[in-house]
Amino acid sequence: MSVEALTHDEDTAAGPAAESSPQAAGTPEAPEVAEPTAAPEASSAPADAPKPESSQAEETPAVESPKPKRGRPKAAASTAKKTRTVELTLTVTGTADGEWQAELKNGAKWVAKGLAVPAAAVSRAAKELHDDLSGPIDEVINAAREAQAAKVAQLEAELEAAKAALAELDN
Repeated sequence: MSVEALTHDEDTAAGPAAESSPQAAGTPEAPEVAEPTAAPEASSAPADAPKPESSQAEETPAVESPKPKRGRPKAAASTAKKTRTVELTLTVTGTADGEWQAELKNGAKWVAKGLAVPAAAVSRAAKELHDDLSGPIDEVINAAREAQAAKVAQLEAELEAAKAALAELDN
């Protein structure tokens, strides 16, 4: 049954009643009843028939935006190959005397502790890693070198004094 047939049937059914009603004489009728009858027909329309835009607009957001999930949002899927990262912590400590030690930690487990490392190796490693690292490390190594040179000069002076005292005793 089409919309026109439904409307026509309603008009003909309302025709005699409309003539007998006091409104039918010249006053316009109430809004047409075609709108309410169109809604039931739209629901009984075949599935492949286009739907009104208002129902499409209501359905589309519901389909596109699913209910948000709880918890941390997952990262976007990446096409790049996932690599496993390993957390290694290398700590190099030095003293004013120029003694250097290295410690290596893998996650929470200590791999090596208190390993003696030559100052020259620390300097070379810092230069290989980055210039910003090598500058401060070289300053510390140079200060330790100067302190050791001063200590050597003092000890040489003490040795000369001890040799002179021994020579006096032998004479």
